[in-house]
Amino acid sequence: MNDLHTFHIPVMGTGFTINTPVKVAQYGISSVISLVDDTLIEQMRQYYCGVMEENYIPITQNDEDYRARRITAYLDLLDRIVKKNFEEVKSSCFEINTEITKYFEMLPETSPLKTLYHQMLAAQDPVLKKNMQDQLRSQMRPGAIDVNIMTKLDRLNYGKDNTPLPSEFSDALAALRGYAKSTLNSAVVFSAGINRKLYSYVEKFKDFYADASGFIKKRIVLKVTDYRSSIIQGKFFAQKGIWVSEYRVESGLNCGGHAFASNGSLMGPILEEFKTKRQEFIQTLQDIYEAALKLRNEKTFNHPHPIKITAQGGIGTHQEHNFLLSYYQLESAGWGTPFLLVPETTSVDPETLEKLCAAGEEDVELSDVSPLGVPFNNLKASLSEIKKFRRIEKGRAGSACLKGYLVSNTEFTEKPICTASRQYQKLKLDQLLQMDLDSETYKIQHDAIVNKSCICHDLAASPLINYQLSRNNAQEFTAVCPGPNIAYFSKIVSLADMVGHIYGRVNLLNTQQRSHMFIKELNLYMDYFIKEVKKLTLKPTEKQIAHLNEFKNNLLEGIEYYKKLFPKMLDETQEHKNKALEELQSFKKKIDHFIAKHRHIFPHSLSTLASV
Repeated sequence: MNDLHTFHIPVMGTGFTINTPVKVAQYGISSVISLVDDTLIEQMRQYYCGVMEENYIPITQNDEDYRARRITAYLDLLDRIVKKNFEEVKSSCFEINTEITKYFEMLPETSPLKTLYHQMLAAQDPVLKKNMQDQLRSQMRPGAIDVNIMTKLDRLNYGKDNTPLPSEFSDALAALRGYAKSTLNSAVVFSAGINRKLYSYVEKFKDFYADASGFIKKRIVLKVTDYRSSIIQGKFFAQKGIWVSEYRVESGLNCGGHAFASNGSLMGPILEEFKTKRQEFIQTLQDIYEAALKLRNEKTFNHPHPIKITAQGGIGTHQEHNFLLSYYQLESAGWGTPFLLVPETTSVDPETLEKLCAAGEEDVELSDVSPLGVPFNNLKASLSEIKKFRRIEKGRAGSACLKGYLVSNTEFTEKPICTASRQYQKLKLDQLLQMDLDSETYKIQHDAIVNKSCICHDLAASPLINYQLSRNNAQEFTAVCPGPNIAYFSKIVSLADMVGHIYGRVNLLNTQQRSHMFIKELNLYMDYFIKEVKKLTLKPTEKQIAHLNEFKNNLLEGIEYYKKLFPKMLDETQEHKNKALEELQSFKKKIDHFIAKHRHIFPHSLSTLASV
């Protein structure tokens, strides 16, 4: 649980971090890979078997339980590669530009191991120097090979006779089984909300339970958006005698990939609640956990197992990173989007890299392209988007559904199909033609249909391009889902430089004016709130009005919270703090003005605003 670094690299898409552990784990850096795409996973396994000169035996879709078996085989292979790479780093010489020197040079200055490393460099006595080097080697550890299961992606699968398979063969459960059977000592990150069937399936595998010494080989990380959902999910597992080892708070909107907006609750107030209620949180879960272990006649523990509280979403400076760790007492902070510009870390094809380097704030949008129906941070100029619009222009809207991980619609078919597929879009557009709509209404509905993109296959395109893995030399068109933070990083950099940026040794930000991560998130939520209000009809329902009033109140409370917080940020310059306070005042005026124009939705807001 005691990581060497104070940052981790979250999952990015299905392909961008698919082999990141092979690139960074030997340096003690932990990262997360997606388990969505078993086709890509099998292709990567074939590639790395070649690299490692291991015999590759294909696991085909005709094989029983192929999805879980592909995942297990790939994770076991990654485990072997990382262990081999780590031993090579560990055994290298302490000389300039060697791998072991790179390992220690990248550590944060606050690390006791970094202090010992500097003492070793300064030591003059050869015997003392050698003893220190041996001590350093003994304390080295590789980074974790963590995995991510997106709980909403839980497609029901079918057998060879076209009949539904049992629930344990659904996508999410099969992925969990594949991970559980692997040799890894790491964590599975559950993202996108509660899936009770998946969570209950964890009980089937002993590696998720603490052994007699309290060691948990396979740990659970919950990606959460607020305190309340964390305690609900933590209790669910604790009642089964399973301990959740980490609660990973992610910004609802200031992130990459799918954006699961909160009810207006902002990251700062959410982390404040975790900070103030941390001991109560842990003790509540411990009491339930101990009671569950007693019922199972298993060993109980006098003290809670370690719990990490971490955060990610829009972090871009050393000052922001440090403040999260020190003020909110976090164990780690996730840095995702900036690492898309680090080829030593992520798999991004050259053309997409070039587009990401050139991307400004206006080039990334919170779009409706995802077939999941969840807002999706999308690079508008991606190869996938360009190809999509070319198909539309040719009257061939929609994509070939090559993998089907996002199938969900049964409007026209008995079996679910994907709303980004050519099959669905043709059927839907044909239906639209029969509806005798006016031209403006027709265009709005037409564009909403054809806007859906094949992120299922195209998010995996980059590694296929980089490692020449495409079937039959097919041309690939990459979809990419950076967070808004990409606008402030504009060049390809080395792993050492990006780590140096995180720890304040170098500055990689471009010259574009950048707001503090908390202010940026607030701005995104303001825009989201205004759009949600504008979507309403003239007669909104009571439920809609209640939701938007709660959203509005959370935004206002967040603004007041930040007014008090920013003066406490010791690492920020007075200029930056003043700028943030000015932006907060501007947001307050903007929301006051907007609410006053929509009094039918916010009838009690005027008196509330005066008191906030």
